[in-house]
This record gives sequence, structure tokens and C-alpha cells, in this order.
Amino acid sequence: MAKEPYAEPVRPAPEIVQKIDYEAWGKIRFDADQALFAKGPGQFPVSFFHLGMFFPKAVEMYAVEGGQAREIVYDPAYFAMPADSPARELPKGAGFAGLRVQEARAGALDWRQNDWVAFLGSDYFRAIGELHQYGLSCRAVALDVAVAGKAEEFPDFTQFYIDESGPENGLTLYALLEGPSIVGACKYAMTRDKGVIMDVEQILCLRRDITRFGIAPLTSMYWFSETVKPTAVDWRPEVHDSDGLALWTGKGERIWRPLNNPPRVTASAFLDEEPRGFGLMQRDRNFDHYLDGVFYDRRPSLWVEPKGKWGRGAIQLVEIPTDDEIHDNIVAMWVAEEPAKAGAEIASGYRLYWLADGPFPGPLARCVATRLGNGGQPGKPRPKGVRKFMVEFLGGPLAELPFGVKPEPVLWASRGTFSYVFTEAVPDNVPGHWRAQFDLTVTGADPVEMRLFLRAGDKILSETWVFQYHPWSECEASCYPKI
Repeated sequence: MAKEPYAEPVRPAPEIVQKIDYEAWGKIRFDADQALFAKGPGQFPVSFFHLGMFFPKAVEMYAVEGGQAREIVYDPAYFAMPADSPARELPKGAGFAGLRVQEARAGALDWRQNDWVAFLGSDYFRAIGELHQYGLSCRAVALDVAVAGKAEEFPDFTQFYIDESGPENGLTLYALLEGPSIVGACKYAMTRDKGVIMDVEQILCLRRDITRFGIAPLTSMYWFSETVKPTAVDWRPEVHDSDGLALWTGKGERIWRPLNNPPRVTASAFLDEEPRGFGLMQRDRNFDHYLDGVFYDRRPSLWVEPKGKWGRGAIQLVEIPTDDEIHDNIVAMWVAEEPAKAGAEIASGYRLYWLADGPFPGPLARCVATRLGNGGQPGKPRPKGVRKFMVEFLGGPLAELPFGVKPEPVLWASRGTFSYVFTEAVPDNVPGHWRAQFDLTVTGADPVEMRLFLRAGDKILSETWVFQYHPWSECEASCYPKI
């Protein structure tokens, strides 16, 4: 197929589908009793999303039973919809927009009202994790994200083969991926356990050269948090699906990179060889830090565990300015060192963990907050061009420090000078809760890269905090940039 010209997915009855706007689409409900695999206990029924203005491309659906595939043909009778819904004008066989997997019929939750995986739109999919809340998404592949002079390409899943005989307590999806630059075969073996576990296998064949070819791309939203929040721009203290990028390098280093809402599109690369894993995490689980009924405190963390040899490359983080929570503005992905050229066949495998936290906790203290403020000392005039940082760490060896022993902060910056550097226990009576405080003096508007970890003598106590600081004159204005 990759040697043949690209053909766009079918857009059935566009004059009708365009009438199914967001409001009309939201009133269309799949009849749960018509769901695939809904007949027996212990099975995971599969229901389907309707076409609409924002999901106009038809996806072919097939059920795999006994080694045979049969097509599932769209019928309006599968859906409950208002009598005046424009969707009633669609003919039989128009197609579906996507699918979702319901909880097991015999499970504790009402399977008709709860789903744990959804594939909808382009090559996007997501899962609820262990806290029963959707949040960030994953994609089959990311093509030329934030490449100057090139538009990002979004290939589509055009066929799904739904196989009930998948892993125990789960099922398997096979998907055909098609786009102007790529054709791919993807397999998702999905398990409903504590959270959701997916074993992913892909073979991706390239029609064209790709400048930035992203494997296991995670897509999330970060607007603001305790790190930087302009005054009175929103009533909530924090709004984000993820608050940081966690890395476990091939050499075993644990790294935490708090996310930014930057003044301009930025791409950061963390060079590595045979990485052990990475993920976009939601570490802050305190409801009082969000105060929102959409439950940002329950959004899942998503961890990628590579399978096989990934070689040399970089985990790349792309951060895009946003002025609202409706935009996914964060992408994290693996980009191999070897260029992605036309005619290449790229195979990859990895496991996705949709959980509340990472699946492989390390022995070191973790960063739990990053806070910025005016530099200088209380009671004295605050100097210009000086920013104060408070970085909090919790747990691990910090909880075992002898009385009177203070951890030492080890700092590095790509430019600027440090002053007023010290550590102190956070006065909340929580064992092992410490913060490192320092001022950074810097001129100019270029970003500053920083690293920090805590040690006592020759013993490392914490993971490594890395941060990209945008000098305040720009960062303050950028939290609500003009998009």
C-alpha cells in the first residue's frame, strides 16, 4: 500500500454530517444492548461513535471471531437520537467514527455507562487509568510536530479488527493506519487491570521523508499550575492534565521535568540510548489544588516502557503556548537518531501503562512542586532580573536523614548566576519533605536550562529536577498568549 498513491478516507454524505454539530452529536447515544460482545458475562462489550461535524471520516469496523472477520455495517437503529436529529438522514452503511470498550458486563460498574478505552479521531486513543477518569491521549505516530516550514500530518485509523480472543481480562485491536506519508499496521493488546495496560506492536511504512518521526507520542494539556499563574486569570488554582515529564534513562538516571506553558513553541531533546521508559505524569492528586468538577486530580498518568532495542535517539518534549484548557499543547515522544526516509519500514514495540502513578517507582525522593517568585530577601527591595525558585522533594532517603543533617543542593544552569542557595524542611510535619531554595540572576530573553538534585556527602538523595526557565518579562505575558 505504501507504494501506491494515498487515498483519503471516505467522508460519507458530507452535506448531512456537517449538520451534526457538537450539540447534535452529543445527543446521539449508542444502544448498549446492540454492543459487540455484549451477550456473555466477563466479556468487554464494544460500542461505536457516530459520525459528526468534527469526526466526518468513516472507519471500517470488523469483528474477529473464530479466526474469521466480518464487517459491522452502520445502521441508524444502533443509536438512540432525537426525532429531529440530522443523523436520521444518514443511510445504512454510512460508517462509524470510532469505538470504545465498555467495562465487563459482570463487573462492579454498570457496563452500559462506563468505558475504559476509546479510539476516536485521526490516530488518537485514550484510557481511563485506575481512577476512572479520561485525560491525556496517545497516538499511533507523530509526524513533523513543530517543524518549521512543514505542517504536522495526522494520519487516520481507517480499519479496526476487534478480536475478543485477546489477553486475559481484555481484548485485542488490529488497526490499519493511513496518511499521505505513511501506511501502518498496529496491534493493541489491551488489559483491564488495576488501570489499563496496552502492549503495542507497529510496522510503519513510509511514503515520504519525515523530519521529526515520533514513536509512542503522548499528547496532553498544561495551562498553568503552582509554578507560574498570572493573577486572576482563572478561578482555579491549577488546570492541567499532566504536570511533568518523567524519564528513566538507559544509564538509570531518574529525571523530572515540570511542564511549561511557554511564550513560543519550544522543543526539548533528552538524548539517550536504550531508554528504560518515559511518561507524562499527573503527580498532584490534591483536589484542593484544582477545585474543579472535571476532576483534574484524577487524570491518568501514562508511562511508556520500550520493548526490544530502541537504540540511540532522544525523548523529545514539545510545548506549545495556550490560553485555555481546550487545547492539547504538550507532546512527548521518542525520536530515533536514524533519519526516517521514504521507503523505510519501521517496527516498534512498547507497553503503555495508564495508571495513577508510574509503574516502576525509584528509590529516590521525588520532586513534588516547583514554585517561582520574586528574587531577593524578604524586607528588602527586590532586585530586577532575579527570580526565586522553590523546588520541593518528598520521600526516599530524605525521610531517613539523621537529625541535624541537611541535604545539599547540586545546581547547574546554562547561563546566569545562583545566589541565596539553601535547603530546609517544609514545615508541614511530613517526614522527608524538603525544599531547595535559590535565586537565579539572568539577563536577556533566551531560555535557561537548569538541573538540580539533592545529596548528602557522596549519596544521591533525589531524582534530578530539570527545568527550562523563560525569563519573567516574557513568561508573565506568555501565560495568556495571543494564539
